[in-house]
Amino acid sequence: MKRSEINLYLKESVDFFRAMKFSLPKFAYWSPAEWSGKGAALTDIVECGLGWDITDFGSGDFCKIGLINFNLRNGRVHQARKTYCEKIIIVKEDQVTPLHTHRSKIEDIINRGGGELVIQLFQAGPDIKPTDALVTVKIDAVPMTVGPGDNVHLTPGESICLEPGVLHMFYGKPGAGPVLVGEVSTVNDDQTDNVFVERNPRFPVIDEDVEPLYLLVNDYLRHIHS
Repeated sequence: MKRSEINLYLKESVDFFRAMKFSLPKFAYWSPAEWSGKGAALTDIVECGLGWDITDFGSGDFCKIGLINFNLRNGRVHQARKTYCEKIIIVKEDQVTPLHTHRSKIEDIINRGGGELVIQLFQAGPDIKPTDALVTVKIDAVPMTVGPGDNVHLTPGESICLEPGVLHMFYGKPGAGPVLVGEVSTVNDDQTDNVFVERNPRFPVIDEDVEPLYLLVNDYLRHIHS
């Protein structure tokens, strides 16, 4: 992805969050220069991966296959003190997050407003490939069983709980508008816990054609200095 493209999506995201009356923390709007020199004060933000996360999953076509996250809070892997994570996500119409599951994370995906979220479900086999098994999930805490590859539609206010081993692919329903999606889960580990059926890379390769508007979580180590 080009950095200029990412900057454009950041501006669009800020406008969408404001339109949905969802407020981000102050560090969401820090320039790269404002991150520098804060040193140990930023340890939790950096090590827990808090902040902007924009990816095209290596597709080269963000509007078709991509996702915008803002990681609001998170713990550290293998540390018991903070065991939870919260994200706010923007899913555009017909914009796909590829089929994947997690090795250990259990998550609630919540439609916080806007359009309609469509989630396709499979039960994973030992090789993390889709099987023909039925899939049981909970919609707002009520069990639901669907067939392999069936879609679940979440309208604003509805949520789904996804256990490890449940493969899921999601997108915004065409014609219904972008979706404001919340995620509440156990600790999020984007380095080792995601398993994509097509082995999609989790983070994009960035062409630095312009300076960053705001830093992404995968920018921190290159830009933040003590």
